[in-house]
Amino acid sequence: MSLLIGLSVVIVAYDGEKPRVLTSRREGGLLALPFGAFDPSEHRTFELALRGWVKEQTGFQLGYVEQLYTFGDRDRESPEATLLDAPQDARVVSVGYLALTPEAERLPEAFEARWRGWYRHFPWEDRRAGRPGIIDEVISPKLSTWAAGNPDRLSRAESAFGLSGNDWPDEAVLERYELLYEAGLVAECARDQGLPLPEVQLGDPMASDHRRILATAMGRLRSKIKYRPVAFELMPERFTLTALQSTVEAILGQKLHKQNFRRALDRTGFVEGTGEMESSTGGRPAELFRFKREALRKTGARGLTAPLLKG
Repeated sequence: MSLLIGLSVVIVAYDGEKPRVLTSRREGGLLALPFGAFDPSEHRTFELALRGWVKEQTGFQLGYVEQLYTFGDRDRESPEATLLDAPQDARVVSVGYLALTPEAERLPEAFEARWRGWYRHFPWEDRRAGRPGIIDEVISPKLSTWAAGNPDRLSRAESAFGLSGNDWPDEAVLERYELLYEAGLVAECARDQGLPLPEVQLGDPMASDHRRILATAMGRLRSKIKYRPVAFELMPERFTLTALQSTVEAILGQKLHKQNFRRALDRTGFVEGTGEMESSTGGRPAELFRFKREALRKTGARGLTAPLLKG
């Protein structure tokens, strides 16, 4: 058995309404994350290899990048091999990365890569307009049937999805997806086991285990935004405080308390006014701010407090 190292990357941008990820369409129509092989004879580091083939495959130049996770479980591959040229008996270890960019820039027409809203793959994760109906109408009843007579399964489902009075753990994106997979409620489970697809599609499927990788990235970003100022990697050089809050809300999938968010932001010292005003929205002009990167040296690894709006 040969061992191959693949590099996958979740590239995230915010378009003013929703977080988007860069995807390409595989043979058979399934969407996939950018993915390529690491060749130790040609590539000096994983990250240099990643940057090189992402540019080659999509026309996109990576900015902020961090290593996410190593996905190396045996039999993690679906029948559609992630590395199309991989030998049939190859064991593929995938090193996942998370990349952030200030805007979902238009990609050259020569490439098939496209930006896609990440909540299309996880519709139960966006709670900005309230509790998604899919949870009570579809997910909760199906998980209750799956967990019937099994207290451990029921406890996991209630904890992960905020059922039976439990709080919603916004960072548990991967746990929720893996529960749905284990319960046979997502298309990837049926595909991997050669079973008929479920009657109701819970989010758009992806090639191989790429929806699992995306779930891992979403949970990591939701967590990290609270202890590192990574939200600013998604912002342009000049931005309004409303736009910053909107970005954080979109990533978390939850609404924030405006006044408490502003007070917490002031305490960080991360932003300063530029004296310029933004009036293109047609509403009341708002001051433009900038991220003070130099403040990191003074405050250390502080993130943005995310005071949720109660209701």
